[in-house]
Amino acid sequence: MRADRLVSLVLLLRRRGRLSAATLARELEVSTRTVLRDIEALSAAGVPVYAERGRHGGFALLPGFRTELTGLNHDETLALLVAGTQRGAQVFGLGSALASAMLKVVDALPESYRDTAAGAARRLLVDPDSDLLSRRVATEEVPDTVVAEVRRAVFAGHRLRIHYAAADQAPKWRTVDPIGLVTVRGQGYLPATRSGADRTYRLARVLAAEELDEPAQRPEQVDLDRVWQERGTRFRTGGDQVVVLVRVSPARREELVGTALAVRAEEADADGWSRLEVTFQDARHAEWALWQLTTDAEALAPQWLRTSLHHRASAIADRYGASS
Repeated sequence: MRADRLVSLVLLLRRRGRLSAATLARELEVSTRTVLRDIEALSAAGVPVYAERGRHGGFALLPGFRTELTGLNHDETLALLVAGTQRGAQVFGLGSALASAMLKVVDALPESYRDTAAGAARRLLVDPDSDLLSRRVATEEVPDTVVAEVRRAVFAGHRLRIHYAAADQAPKWRTVDPIGLVTVRGQGYLPATRSGADRTYRLARVLAAEELDEPAQRPEQVDLDRVWQERGTRFRTGGDQVVVLVRVSPARREELVGTALAVRAEEADADGWSRLEVTFQDARHAEWALWQLTTDAEALAPQWLRTSLHHRASAIADRYGASS
């Protein structure tokens, strides 16, 4: 790990010039004391790094210094494979590896291409933290030690013990056979089997994990996209789910579709609104989703949902209709 960090430190100085110890510590996710020790180690190894004193001082490399690019390590290679979305690297605990790998990729470019590539990268933004309405996309935090252990078991094909906190249940240990890792809208999932039955675990609810020496009971080849779609279908068609027929204005259609579990049918009305048959997790989910859309949507069926929304609206009207 330290060798990778020293390479990253050199690449940072080569790419950005003089940097303070505090900036280097922030970029490398270590303490300033660790940075100072690393600078001493580089100097002892013959790397021409020097300190500039003063208010705007820092550390820099002698002009013209160049070193051979060190190859990507295992985690950096994985980070690049999931770098289609930077959020995916973050969810799977590969955020720092992605940053280190990208430094090495940039360093490997011919010098004449570096500025062009950096300029092009600044023109692209993938998966920002919020949409145009400033609604933030919540990325769940999973401890690096936990996600690293889960990752190792997935790639090694070993069984995994997880201390899992299911919704409304006390945390308990489970031994599972991991199949893969999936990230959806900033949330990480572990598709697995337990005692031969399909299970899907949310990474944010894994409190601790331990890779076992036993081989996982799973197929040698897996189509993870198909596995995820099949589990999604079972999830959408199980439990206390309800089907609602709703009319919605064009301005709020995407919000409705994004809230519902699934859209079963859709047709256009003559006034430009859409008529959709959508599925919600349960009655409470359906009432909450339709209430958020106010008068931009109308639940046509079932009748109990129309009645429930009417009662809620009447109660609000009574509350605010009274004089102060």
